[in-house]
Amino acid sequence: MIMKFRKKPVVIDAWPVRDLLRDVRADWYALPAPVRDAYELGGWVFANEGIHVPTPEGSMLARMDDWLLRGVAGEFYPCKPDIFSA
Repeated sequence: MIMKFRKKPVVIDAWPVRDLLRDVRADWYALPAPVRDAYELGGWVFANEGIHVPTPEGSMLARMDDWLLRGVAGEFYPCKPDIFSA
């Protein structure tokens, strides 16, 4: 038996990783508050190659061209630009 479901549209927050890395180097308070707050909880590393982000699946690297998404439960995860634009 095949069951079909429709997923309702959900609004999420998203930031280009490139912009977040630029902001963290220039002015910590230029970062969006949700990103600053999550960083303060621990597990985040801002590095030259991107941002190491704790996710429900473990730490993931959000690379320079990726997007950083915050899901409906407040979780963060990286997303490749082609997937994000789709």
